[in-house]
Amino acid sequence: MIKALCVILSFFQVALFNLVSLGKTQTIGVNKYVEYQTAGGFGTSSAWWSQTIDDEQTAREIARLLYDRETGLGLNIYRYNIGGGEADNPDCRIWDRTRRTESFLYRDESDGQWKYDFSRDANAVRMMKLAVEYGADEVVLFCNSPHYSMTASGHASGGLEKKVNNLPEENYGAFVDYVLTIADHFVQEGIPVRYISPINEPQWDWGGEWVGQEGCHYDPDECIKLLELFAVTMQQRNCPYGLSGPESGQLTPEYYDYIDKFMQSEILRNCCDHIAGHSYWMDYNLAGKKEFGEKMKTEYPDMRFDMTEWCELPLQIDSTAVESGLRMANIICQDLSLLGASSWSSWTAVNGDGLMEIKDGKLVIYSRYYAYMHFSRFLEKGMKRIDIMDSKENSDITGVAYKGGGKTVIVLVNNSGEMQKLNFTGVCGKYETYITDETRCCEKEQSGKYFTGITVPGKSIETIIIGG
Repeated sequence: MIKALCVILSFFQVALFNLVSLGKTQTIGVNKYVEYQTAGGFGTSSAWWSQTIDDEQTAREIARLLYDRETGLGLNIYRYNIGGGEADNPDCRIWDRTRRTESFLYRDESDGQWKYDFSRDANAVRMMKLAVEYGADEVVLFCNSPHYSMTASGHASGGLEKKVNNLPEENYGAFVDYVLTIADHFVQEGIPVRYISPINEPQWDWGGEWVGQEGCHYDPDECIKLLELFAVTMQQRNCPYGLSGPESGQLTPEYYDYIDKFMQSEILRNCCDHIAGHSYWMDYNLAGKKEFGEKMKTEYPDMRFDMTEWCELPLQIDSTAVESGLRMANIICQDLSLLGASSWSSWTAVNGDGLMEIKDGKLVIYSRYYAYMHFSRFLEKGMKRIDIMDSKENSDITGVAYKGGGKTVIVLVNNSGEMQKLNFTGVCGKYETYITDETRCCEKEQSGKYFTGITVPGKSIETIIIGG
């Protein structure tokens, strides 16, 4: 009965939108009766900046800016990198020293044995704990590569030949134990470890002459075999956290095998409550994003999708310019609506391509930070994405809408350089708006008792909160 009523109300909502949109003013229609995914939250990762923050006061300020809901972004997901130990590898090939990670597993020179020391990687661990203190309720422990001591090449930067699995099958068990030992330690320390993610972008070459970071190639069958061993071992050990994967580096048809074989595995289907992937190299491929979203919706409707990494690649836009924030806001809208992502995480927080950066000893906040705030602070975990329609064909406006807690939240991106006057249908009541443009950074702009429309400045991001 309730479903039938929603269908009727949805019909009338669309009819009203079509009637109003016959006018000259562009109309945005919000249909609360057409629901999509549930919001899982927003996050960022620790690589490779967190280990470089020596000053505790600076670390605390960064954690506040990222995770505090009242004064910062209000993120709730923190992705901690379990490093492959290249900072300790005497034969390390990674040329960028900031990308050489310190591992908890080390070789004791006194007896030649491999041992764990959880006082290591201290800066990165401190940052993780500060993130939890300021509001992170979900920690994901992810690996770019197995520990270098387990690999065929003796390097966590990939094999000596490109596109070759660098983890011998006889070492799969050692890698599983390595990750679970670390996860169990943090659980015992009270860290809210929600998932482990042991594989990162398995389809890329990783290795050969290119050794820019830690990484490990797996073909789809190798990827699934390793993940299944993780799943079985986690069940045997009664681990209180879940398994995430396969963290595909691109969600286009040539890499669908990683998703399809993941879903064809009965072990993984029974163990995992979501699939994770990255939306790199798809910024202008809206058809590709829509195709992937439709694939998930039609073939795997009961499996949640989490978007776990994105940054601008290559970085070409000035990070301080509003265009940089617009780019990121558009990607978030695309990934939430076209990919159907439940949660969304940026790749890096404190870096030139991230949300902020330390320059000359000072913290510089980038436009992407404020663009992210339009989503992370206002779209609360547990909200439902709802339908949003635009009367203008080939519109310069991108947007998403969510409902929950008695309110509706709409995020709009005006990509044109011109001011846009917008009418709305499907929403009304008291409201407040927040804006980012060339001069304002997610500042409160308007409020009132009855919302019917808004004028959006050129090159701006607008968050509208109605009700509540």
